[in-house]
Amino acid sequence: MANNNTIKLRDRDSVLTKEGLLFRVFGYNHPPNAYLCDAEYASSKIFQSTDPRAPRDGKKTERFYKFYNDEGMKFTAKNYPHYMLYHEMLGLEFVGINEKDIQEVHKPQERLGELLNQGPTDELLSAMERTLKIATDNSGLSTRDFGVFGSMLHAFHHPKYSDIDFTIYGKEQNTKMRQTLQELYEDQTSGLSNEFASDQVMDGKRWLFTNFDVKDFMWHQRRKQIYGLYDDRKNSGRVIKAEFEPVKNWEEIVNEYNDRHCITKRGWAKIKARVTADDNGPFIPSVYEIEPLEVLEGPRAAGEVTRVFSYMEEFRQQVHKDEVIIVEGNLEEVQTPEPDAKGCFYQITLTYCPRYYEQVLKTLH
Repeated sequence: MANNNTIKLRDRDSVLTKEGLLFRVFGYNHPPNAYLCDAEYASSKIFQSTDPRAPRDGKKTERFYKFYNDEGMKFTAKNYPHYMLYHEMLGLEFVGINEKDIQEVHKPQERLGELLNQGPTDELLSAMERTLKIATDNSGLSTRDFGVFGSMLHAFHHPKYSDIDFTIYGKEQNTKMRQTLQELYEDQTSGLSNEFASDQVMDGKRWLFTNFDVKDFMWHQRRKQIYGLYDDRKNSGRVIKAEFEPVKNWEEIVNEYNDRHCITKRGWAKIKARVTADDNGPFIPSVYEIEPLEVLEGPRAAGEVTRVFSYMEEFRQQVHKDEVIIVEGNLEEVQTPEPDAKGCFYQITLTYCPRYYEQVLKTLH
């Protein structure tokens, strides 16, 4: 389905509203002339947080606060309901913005180009450039294959506390970068290491998942390779988190939003399955084609599931082709009336829901 949008945006691009809300564009499936989003930050003029992690003070004229968990969705729904869009396929409201309400657009690729052109103005930007040079020198990729997101995208990063957050564009580029990072992590002189190499990364963090233990989580996160640590102690005196988040190239994007399609919840299901395709697994939404092997819980229709459809950050790039997996979440029936479409099929969807922490996607490694 054509998007019909005149402003061309994709996952991890950001938009600013006139009120001072910063929304991250979420995924690639959007209604015409609008974008579904995640509320990430808000100006101190409209929102303040007591969470010590929340303040963003880089901008000289304005403080922003970061939203955590579903805080942004609740704040937006209560105070700015015109930024809640009705999702025709699901019959639900989500945070989103119509094109006419977009005040500014912030794009990771363009922002990285600006930062490289102006040269480093603080110790974090210097560390970012060194990390990027290691990545490009060893992978053969171009700086044009990268962008920056998070606080660096919005120019309110803190030189002494913020992380280095890269986007990496394209399926092939993501595969190449992951292979390169694995090699760099194995080389103790590279300056980069795997964030999840040590169990200490979970110290002090509250674990809420009920069907997915910390050991399994660590194993899956470690093999994704995209979560790194850059040793910058010789320069800034600290070790800095450095992420490489996959985003699709423009030509790889297919917008699946279609108001003629209907998605109906059919209960809760848990199945064992084999992954038959994983090329869309690194992105949001993460899509894994599967072949069911056994229904462990739920309706009989769970034995007809053909794919896992996940909006959860935890489950990006989670399982690989030919692996046997366990997946548990909302069983959905998707009806597509067009004669050239799939007709009717079943999927298990992993997303924000009342049973969020009961959801699971893991390989039987």
